[in-house]
Amino acid sequence: MKRHPDPGVLRRLVDEPAGVADADRDHVAGCPVCRSELAAAEVDAAFAATALHAEADPGVDVDAAWRRLQQAPPATARPARSRTWRRSPIIAGAAVAAVLAGAGAAAAADWFPIFRTERIAPVTIHQADLMAMPDLSSWGDVTITSRPEIHQVADEAAAEKESGLELPRVTELPRGVTGEPTYQAGRRISATFTFRAAKLKADAPPVPAGLDGSSFRLTAGPGAAIVWQSNQGVPSLLVARAVAPAAYSTGVPFATARDYLLSLSGLPADVAAQLRSFSADGTTLPVHVMPEELTSKPAEVDGTPATVFTSNDGVLAAVVWVRDGVVTAVAGSLDAGEALSVARGLR
Repeated sequence: MKRHPDPGVLRRLVDEPAGVADADRDHVAGCPVCRSELAAAEVDAAFAATALHAEADPGVDVDAAWRRLQQAPPATARPARSRTWRRSPIIAGAAVAAVLAGAGAAAAADWFPIFRTERIAPVTIHQADLMAMPDLSSWGDVTITSRPEIHQVADEAAAEKESGLELPRVTELPRGVTGEPTYQAGRRISATFTFRAAKLKADAPPVPAGLDGSSFRLTAGPGAAIVWQSNQGVPSLLVARAVAPAAYSTGVPFATARDYLLSLSGLPADVAAQLRSFSADGTTLPVHVMPEELTSKPAEVDGTPATVFTSNDGVLAAVVWVRDGVVTAVAGSLDAGEALSVARGLR
């Protein structure tokens, strides 16, 4: 049986489809798992792009807003097959994007802020439940309006200038991390979801008043990262900051869209209840954790609540936290203790 193409091939189908081999293209076309991952890659790209390069309202101080909004966990800190954004009932459901607190630059005259990320909360969702969810496009139209375009830059100053964020200083490298780092920057990403009742199945619950035709905008970034490379296929250490995700609506409350889309999702009742309770205040971003791939535990970094993620194979660990509208992540081929020690030593 042919193996699934790796995440890099799927991402290339988004950015440079002509460069993908016909055999891989044919496999993806006929494989539901890969089609789902391709959709996730498209949303990732759109989300990052929107966070890094969204259109600006001419009356808004974009530079100031940019600086307030930057810090989302880098894609390299997440297992590639966990990035099923279109199947995330909160992100997909509200189609709400994550822009950091104070994301005034993303809001046009008819867009109302309905969600801002002040903290994250892990939610356990088994892979089978997540993959059984309908794709977001089953409920409406998804448009990627800005892609992240993550790229390497010359040095720390260039990364900070492009992102508008101040990168933290690593006071002590963990064992095995050596050499000089490289620097990356990414633009803002944004995506828009418009709910379409006509796309629903005939037996769907009645649509709440005002939801049909309503649009939601999801934004995140820009961001920047310091990367120490390794020979293992993943960075030995990555320290990143980005403007946190945020969401906007053309008028429908977040809870209305969230609750209705959760009713369509087919998720187990306990998972739906967690998602509903975590997002009740409009400031907690649920991050799904598939126990087949990851474990998570709470921690603290300089008095701020944080979450430690560890891959089940012990290859990767990451620490993620949100402060003042900025997401900071420390990740790499480390154990959880090493990642947390780096996070707590940042200056």
